[in-house]
Amino acid sequence: MTAAKLVCVDDFEKEAFKILAPAALGYYKSGANEEVTLNNNITAFKRWQIRPRFLRDVSKRDISTTVQGCHIDFPVCISPTAMQRMAHPDGEIATAKAAAGMNIVFTLSTIATSSIEEVARGQGPNGARWFQLYIYKDRDITKQLVRRAEKAGFKALALTIDTPMFGKRLIDTRNRFKLPPHLKMANFEALDRKGFRMNVSKKGSGLNEYANELFDPSLTWDDVKWLKSFTHLPVIVKGVLTGEDALKALECKVDGIWVSNHGARQLDGVPATIDVLPEVAKAVDGKCEIYLDSGIRTGTDILKALALGATAVFIGRPALYGLACQGEEGVRMVLQILKDEFDQAMALSGCRSIKELSPDLLRHQSTYSKL
Repeated sequence: MTAAKLVCVDDFEKEAFKILAPAALGYYKSGANEEVTLNNNITAFKRWQIRPRFLRDVSKRDISTTVQGCHIDFPVCISPTAMQRMAHPDGEIATAKAAAGMNIVFTLSTIATSSIEEVARGQGPNGARWFQLYIYKDRDITKQLVRRAEKAGFKALALTIDTPMFGKRLIDTRNRFKLPPHLKMANFEALDRKGFRMNVSKKGSGLNEYANELFDPSLTWDDVKWLKSFTHLPVIVKGVLTGEDALKALECKVDGIWVSNHGARQLDGVPATIDVLPEVAKAVDGKCEIYLDSGIRTGTDILKALALGATAVFIGRPALYGLACQGEEGVRMVLQILKDEFDQAMALSGCRSIKELSPDLLRHQSTYSKL
């Protein structure tokens, strides 16, 4: 499909499905088990309906904002997605460069196919980049990763808390998914441990075998405090789905709360992130920034998330599909589409700046039957 015909995020998804190798496509697109939450992540946004206000001067609009003190041109950033060189030879470096070109935040996955240092060099000193972190059984490995991220100019740590082990993804199990032999777990290359290579699969998914061997299922909120004790970077907890856990995060004095169900790849049957956002926002009560991922596909999705309390949203699969289609330029095109759609949604709903977005702009469709 020519670039002129790629006019929405869904177009990039359909085109990427034709391009990606079956195992890589299965890994990128799959959700846990029956994929109930995977489908609900997208459809839940459609159940929130916009209540536009008209005859307001929307000739000038400001869609910029700040995240962790960093100015970004619009409130869409890049989620951590693993092993991006399966989608395109330039992998994470291309995605990071596209994010820098659009002046938004890029988040690098721990289990990336480009290293912390490679991404920093590729993006340059002015790129806004965060590092997504797992806490490993060997705490020294985690400390090494943090120190490298600090040295390489990353601006924040996104600690994933929803992964004591990986969820069961049926496509990966059927494919006996493993990292292609020409690629590497770049952040662990120097460690030279077989467990970090993930180029083999003994029984099912090599990714699940990797996680079960190395991730620590004994983690508690004390480990969040432990992380904060030795890094100067802001710590954001990623994977919050309840008001109760939001309060626990606040007790740990985190710098941000990331509402996420891991792209529906962990526990099937959990709610869509947009549906739990109001509960989390109420618990946080403005004490720190809130981010949201999982299911963002249009400008109106972005508008709805910000109206319900998010500071910014993060996209994963849409960026991957742009990467698969046209590398760095494909990611940039996806971001530009979302930026333009969001700007238009702001104007058509009667809002001139992000500060004007509030919950009264929306109504859940279930409430209309009660009027």
